[in-house]
Amino acid sequence: MVDFSKQIAIGCDHAGFVVKNYIIEQLGKSGYIFKDFGTYTESSMDYPDIAHPLAKSVQSGDYKYGILICGSGNGVAIVANKYKGIRAAICWNEEITSLARRHNDANVIVLPARFISLEESVRFVLQFLTTGFEGGRHQRRVEKIAEIL
Repeated sequence: MVDFSKQIAIGCDHAGFVVKNYIIEQLGKSGYIFKDFGTYTESSMDYPDIAHPLAKSVQSGDYKYGILICGSGNGVAIVANKYKGIRAAICWNEEITSLARRHNDANVIVLPARFISLEESVRFVLQFLTTGFEGGRHQRRVEKIAEIL
């Protein structure tokens, strides 16, 4: 039986291609299963073409968590956060990654491929996937995010 929490949506633009493949390779060894939304080469492409379908898949509940990767993280985060219920957080160190889950209940981790190492990318994703949401006062704040949509 497949553990739903270990099924992860992942996607990147050309700048994140190497990082994406490294994450799939490394975390696949730990039983994580990835739906790869692309891109599949390092050829230049438009990041919204990946971020839109991945965000929709998390929004619909097909996947509990998503991973998006681009050069700075900004582009894919902007696209993903357009979707109601998506809380995409750019993570570049352990503390930011932990807070994204504990305080913001982020469901999409965004990695800035040009600013982190391959090893850090795996470390941050594992931390993201295994850190719980604290709820409490943070639940109230997360609920207020959708009020303006």
